[in-house]
Amino acid sequence: MLSEPRSGRLAAWGNALLAGLVSPDDAVLAIVGDDAVHRVEGLSGESAPVGLTLALGRLRALGVTGLRIALPAPGHPLGLSGPPDFNARAMDAEEAVVCHGAALGLVPEVYEAGPDGDVHVEVVWHCLPVREAPPADVPSLGEAERELAEALRDATEVLSRLDVAGSGPVAEAAIEAYRARAERGREVLAPGYPPRAVRVLELAQRIGLLMSLAQENGHGGAVSSAEMAARSEALRPVERVARRALVAAYNSVVEERERGVR
Repeated sequence: MLSEPRSGRLAAWGNALLAGLVSPDDAVLAIVGDDAVHRVEGLSGESAPVGLTLALGRLRALGVTGLRIALPAPGHPLGLSGPPDFNARAMDAEEAVVCHGAALGLVPEVYEAGPDGDVHVEVVWHCLPVREAPPADVPSLGEAERELAEALRDATEVLSRLDVAGSGPVAEAAIEAYRARAERGREVLAPGYPPRAVRVLELAQRIGLLMSLAQENGHGGAVSSAEMAARSEALRPVERVARRALVAAYNSVVEERERGVR
């Protein structure tokens, strides 16, 4: 959770494009990010994968008015609404985009290509039918913000007591890299998102950084099986809450539109 999920970039900038707030070129550039190319496979009327610009235009023509994300994990189909085939593919990818206004979803498949020393990433989004139903377990922005604050407080207390927080040169370098990115004014969401969504996403990403550092540093200072179990129990609900908050932030534009806020 240190970086934006690809589904988040597609949903955020796709929503900005659908709202007329950015140009197609700017939206595609932001969605692709550091990857080499993104294509969409399975679109109606297309026998082969097509580029993002054409794909986003075709989705609009098919009735799509907004994009939500799903970040499922085993036992937690966060943001999904079915059918089973789509859910299974999204679960394997650990992310997906669900269209609003048309019963379609997009699941990314990531490839690495090129010789050693010059490897680049290509992404194919598989367009599949979805069930039109409320997405699973997605909180409101207000709920997500409260959950994040409570989970971070509880986890920090437990991890500090067990002395298992991430430390050392690798952890310090990761924290400095995160701070440098933030200080450069990194835009964490596309135009059109409410300030609260930006705040929730930034907090969820900071918590994701702490989670990654804790996981990458093994068991930290926990030496007994009881301490290791306590550490795992402290991290598990925080990870779940952070994923719920990410989904709430990226989906907030569509949710507000449905409630008639915007």
